Amino acid sequence: MLMKGGFTNYGQDIGILMLDTVFPRPPGDIGNACSYDFPVRYKTVKGAFAKRIMGDHPDAALIAPFIEAARELEAEGVKAITTSCGFLAPFQKQIAAAVDIPVFTSALLQAPLIHAMLPPGKIIGVFTERAHHMNDRHFQGVGWSMETIPTQIQGMKPDAQFPATYIGGRTELDTDILKDEMLAMTREFMETCPNPGAILFECTNMCPFTSFVAEESGLPVFDINTLINTFYRAANPRRYL
Repeated sequence: MLMKGGFTNYGQDIGILMLDTVFPRPPGDIGNACSYDFPVRYKTVKGAFAKRIMGDHPDAALIAPFIEAARELEAEGVKAITTSCGFLAPFQKQIAAAVDIPVFTSALLQAPLIHAMLPPGKIIGVFTERAHHMNDRHFQGVGWSMETIPTQIQGMKPDAQFPATYIGGRTELDTDILKDEMLAMTREFMETCPNPGAILFECTNMCPFTSFVAEESGLPVFDINTLINTFYRAANPRRYL
Protein backbone atom coordinates (compact mmCIF):
# COMPACT_ATOMS: atom_id res chain seq x y z
CA MET A 1 0.00 0.00 0.00
CA LEU A 2 1.38 3.39 -1.04
CA MET A 3 0.85 6.12 1.56
CA LYS A 4 1.38 9.81 0.90
CA GLY A 5 3.02 12.09 3.45
CA GLY A 6 3.18 15.83 3.96
CA PHE A 7 2.16 16.13 7.60
CA THR A 8 3.76 15.42 10.95
CA ASN A 9 0.66 13.83 12.52
CA TYR A 10 -2.03 11.56 11.08
CA GLY A 11 -5.41 10.14 12.04
CA GLN A 12 -6.88 13.31 13.55
CA ASP A 13 -9.53 14.16 10.97
CA ILE A 14 -11.50 16.69 13.06
CA GLY A 15 -9.79 19.89 14.16
CA ILE A 16 -11.46 21.83 16.98
CA LEU A 17 -10.88 25.53 17.62
CA MET A 18 -11.24 26.00 21.35
CA LEU A 19 -12.13 29.11 23.29
CA ASP A 20 -9.60 30.19 25.91
CA THR A 21 -11.25 28.62 28.99
CA VAL A 22 -10.46 26.99 32.35
CA PHE A 23 -13.74 25.32 33.38
CA PRO A 24 -13.96 21.50 33.61
CA ARG A 25 -15.20 19.57 30.60
CA PRO A 26 -16.92 16.25 31.39
CA PRO A 27 -17.29 13.48 28.78
CA GLY A 28 -19.69 14.59 26.07
CA ASP A 29 -18.31 18.14 26.07
CA ILE A 30 -16.49 19.05 22.87
CA GLY A 31 -13.38 19.84 24.90
CA ASN A 32 -13.12 16.30 26.27
CA ALA A 33 -11.40 14.02 23.75
CA CYS A 34 -13.11 10.99 25.33
CA SER A 35 -16.38 12.27 23.80
CA TYR A 36 -15.38 10.74 20.46
CA ASP A 37 -14.68 7.26 19.12
CA PHE A 38 -11.85 8.69 17.03
CA PRO A 39 -8.93 11.07 17.64
CA VAL A 40 -9.52 14.81 17.36
CA ARG A 41 -7.02 17.65 17.26
CA TYR A 42 -7.39 20.73 19.46
CA LYS A 43 -6.07 24.26 19.10
CA THR A 44 -6.81 27.00 21.62
CA VAL A 45 -7.41 30.50 20.27
CA LYS A 46 -5.67 32.65 22.87
CA GLY A 47 -7.74 35.56 24.11
CA ALA A 48 -11.00 34.06 22.85
CA PHE A 49 -12.77 34.35 26.18
CA ALA A 50 -16.45 33.42 26.46
CA LYS A 51 -17.54 36.97 27.23
CA ARG A 52 -15.97 38.16 23.95
CA ILE A 53 -18.10 35.67 22.03
CA MET A 54 -21.50 36.27 23.64
CA GLY A 55 -23.80 39.07 22.51
CA ASP A 56 -25.31 40.15 19.23
CA HIS A 57 -22.05 39.41 17.44
CA PRO A 58 -18.69 37.97 18.57
CA ASP A 59 -15.82 40.43 18.91
CA ALA A 60 -14.70 41.16 15.35
CA ALA A 61 -11.10 41.43 16.53
CA LEU A 62 -11.18 37.66 17.05
CA ILE A 63 -11.71 36.83 13.37
CA ALA A 64 -8.00 37.10 12.56
CA PRO A 65 -6.77 34.76 15.34
CA PHE A 66 -9.51 32.25 14.54
CA ILE A 67 -8.52 32.24 10.88
CA GLU A 68 -4.85 31.87 11.80
CA ALA A 69 -5.65 28.91 14.06
CA ALA A 70 -7.86 27.33 11.40
CA ARG A 71 -5.05 27.55 8.86
CA GLU A 72 -2.68 25.96 11.35
CA LEU A 73 -5.08 23.05 11.84
CA GLU A 74 -5.39 22.64 8.08
CA ALA A 75 -1.59 22.62 7.74
CA GLU A 76 -1.45 19.95 10.44
CA GLY A 77 -3.61 17.64 8.35
CA VAL A 78 -7.17 17.74 9.68
CA LYS A 79 -10.01 17.14 7.20
CA ALA A 80 -12.55 19.50 8.77
CA ILE A 81 -12.68 22.23 11.39
CA THR A 82 -15.29 23.06 14.01
CA THR A 83 -15.35 25.28 17.10
CA SER A 84 -16.25 24.95 20.76
CA CYS A 85 -18.93 27.67 20.79
CA GLY A 86 -22.10 27.94 18.72
CA PHE A 87 -22.08 31.72 19.08
CA LEU A 88 -19.28 31.76 16.51
CA ALA A 89 -21.89 31.21 13.79
CA PRO A 90 -21.36 34.76 12.42
CA PHE A 91 -17.72 33.76 11.70
CA GLN A 92 -18.78 30.82 9.51
CA LYS A 93 -18.28 32.42 6.12
CA GLN A 94 -14.98 34.12 6.96
CA ILE A 95 -13.33 31.03 8.41
CA ALA A 96 -14.69 28.75 5.70
CA ALA A 97 -13.32 31.08 3.02
CA ALA A 98 -9.87 31.10 4.63
CA VAL A 99 -9.17 27.36 4.31
CA ASP A 100 -9.63 24.62 1.70
CA ILE A 101 -11.38 22.09 3.93
CA PRO A 102 -14.93 22.00 5.36
CA VAL A 103 -15.71 24.26 8.31
CA PHE A 104 -18.72 24.06 10.62
CA THR A 105 -18.45 26.72 13.28
CA SER A 106 -21.75 25.98 15.01
CA ALA A 107 -24.26 23.21 15.63
CA LEU A 108 -26.82 25.73 14.34
CA LEU A 109 -25.84 24.69 10.80
CA GLN A 110 -28.08 21.65 11.29
CA ALA A 111 -31.34 23.61 11.53
CA PRO A 112 -32.26 23.49 7.81
CA LEU A 113 -31.78 19.71 7.74
CA ILE A 114 -33.82 19.26 10.92
CA HIS A 115 -36.56 21.51 9.52
CA ALA A 116 -36.68 19.52 6.28
CA MET A 117 -37.14 16.29 8.22
CA LEU A 118 -39.97 17.51 10.44
CA PRO A 119 -43.68 17.63 9.59
CA PRO A 120 -44.95 21.10 8.58
CA GLY A 121 -45.45 23.48 11.48
CA LYS A 122 -43.12 21.72 13.89
CA ILE A 123 -40.88 24.04 15.90
CA ILE A 124 -37.19 23.60 16.66
CA GLY A 125 -36.16 24.50 20.17
CA VAL A 126 -32.73 26.17 20.11
CA PHE A 127 -31.24 25.69 23.57
CA THR A 128 -28.71 28.27 24.69
CA GLU A 129 -27.40 29.51 28.04
CA ARG A 130 -28.55 33.12 27.72
CA ALA A 131 -31.51 33.53 25.36
CA HIS A 132 -31.20 37.33 25.25
CA HIS A 133 -27.74 36.97 23.69
CA MET A 134 -29.02 34.94 20.74
CA ASN A 135 -30.87 36.37 17.76
CA ASP A 136 -31.56 35.86 14.06
CA ARG A 137 -28.18 37.33 13.17
CA HIS A 138 -26.52 34.19 14.50
CA PHE A 139 -28.81 32.00 12.43
CA GLN A 140 -28.24 34.08 9.31
CA GLY A 141 -24.51 33.60 9.79
CA VAL A 142 -24.97 29.91 9.01
CA GLY A 143 -27.46 30.39 6.19
CA TRP A 144 -30.99 30.39 7.59
CA SER A 145 -33.48 32.59 9.38
CA MET A 146 -36.29 32.40 11.91
CA GLU A 147 -38.50 33.80 9.17
CA THR A 148 -38.25 30.54 7.24
CA ILE A 149 -37.61 27.98 10.00
CA PRO A 150 -40.00 27.98 13.00
CA THR A 151 -37.78 28.35 16.04
CA GLN A 152 -38.13 28.95 19.76
CA ILE A 153 -35.01 30.17 21.54
CA GLN A 154 -34.90 28.59 24.98
CA GLY A 155 -32.52 29.97 27.58
CA MET A 156 -31.54 29.25 31.16
CA LYS A 157 -33.01 30.99 34.19
CA PRO A 158 -31.10 34.15 35.26
CA ASP A 159 -29.75 32.51 38.43
CA ALA A 160 -28.79 29.20 36.79
CA GLN A 161 -25.45 27.63 37.65
CA PHE A 162 -24.89 26.56 34.06
CA PRO A 163 -24.00 30.01 32.64
CA ALA A 164 -22.29 30.96 35.90
CA THR A 165 -20.01 27.98 35.31
CA TYR A 166 -19.35 28.22 31.59
CA ILE A 167 -19.67 31.93 30.86
CA GLY A 168 -18.35 32.94 34.26
CA GLY A 169 -15.39 30.59 33.96
CA ARG A 170 -15.57 28.62 37.19
CA THR A 171 -12.89 26.00 37.81
CA GLU A 172 -15.25 23.35 39.17
CA LEU A 173 -18.76 22.15 38.41
CA ASP A 174 -21.41 19.77 39.73
CA THR A 175 -22.84 17.62 36.95
CA ASP A 176 -25.92 16.75 39.04
CA ILE A 177 -26.87 20.41 39.39
CA LEU A 178 -26.26 21.10 35.70
CA LYS A 179 -28.29 18.04 34.71
CA ASP A 180 -31.24 19.25 36.81
CA GLU A 181 -31.04 22.68 35.15
CA MET A 182 -31.02 21.08 31.69
CA LEU A 183 -34.08 19.02 32.56
CA ALA A 184 -35.88 22.07 33.96
CA MET A 185 -35.06 23.93 30.77
CA THR A 186 -36.45 21.04 28.74
CA ARG A 187 -39.70 20.93 30.71
CA GLU A 188 -40.16 24.68 30.28
CA PHE A 189 -39.67 24.34 26.53
CA MET A 190 -42.16 21.50 26.26
CA GLU A 191 -44.72 23.46 28.29
CA THR A 192 -44.37 26.74 26.38
CA CYS A 193 -43.72 25.60 22.81
CA PRO A 194 -47.01 25.17 20.90
CA ASN A 195 -45.75 22.45 18.53
CA PRO A 196 -42.31 21.09 19.47
CA GLY A 197 -40.58 18.92 16.89
CA ALA A 198 -36.89 18.76 17.80
CA ILE A 199 -34.25 20.30 20.02
CA LEU A 200 -30.97 21.80 18.84
CA PHE A 201 -28.22 22.74 21.28
CA GLU A 202 -26.35 25.89 20.33
CA CYS A 203 -24.10 25.35 23.33
CA THR A 204 -21.41 22.68 23.07
CA ASN A 205 -21.22 22.43 26.87
CA MET A 206 -24.76 21.01 26.93
CA CYS A 207 -23.75 17.84 25.10
CA PRO A 208 -23.01 15.74 28.22
CA PHE A 209 -26.75 16.01 28.95
CA THR A 210 -28.14 15.24 25.49
CA SER A 211 -29.44 11.80 26.39
CA PHE A 212 -31.30 13.11 29.44
CA VAL A 213 -32.95 15.88 27.42
CA ALA A 214 -33.99 13.41 24.73
CA GLU A 215 -35.52 11.10 27.34
CA GLU A 216 -37.34 13.94 29.10
CA SER A 217 -38.74 15.52 25.92
CA GLY A 218 -39.30 12.47 23.74
CA LEU A 219 -37.82 14.50 20.88
CA PRO A 220 -34.70 14.05 18.73
CA VAL A 221 -31.87 16.20 20.08
CA PHE A 222 -29.13 17.56 17.85
CA ASP A 223 -25.87 19.07 19.05
CA ILE A 224 -22.32 19.71 17.90
CA ASN A 225 -21.49 16.03 18.41
CA THR A 226 -24.15 14.87 15.95
CA LEU A 227 -22.56 17.21 13.41
CA ILE A 228 -19.00 16.09 14.16
CA ASN A 229 -19.96 12.43 13.95
CA THR A 230 -21.84 12.97 10.69
CA PHE A 231 -18.81 14.53 9.04
CA TYR A 232 -16.44 11.90 10.39
CA ARG A 233 -18.59 9.12 8.95
CA ALA A 234 -18.76 10.95 5.63
CA ALA A 235 -14.96 11.26 5.55
CA ASN A 236 -14.51 7.67 6.73
CA PRO A 237 -17.43 5.68 5.27
CA ARG A 238 -18.09 2.18 6.44
CA ARG A 239 -16.74 -0.47 4.10
CA TYR A 240 -19.42 -2.97 3.07
CA LEU A 241 -17.68 -5.05 0.40
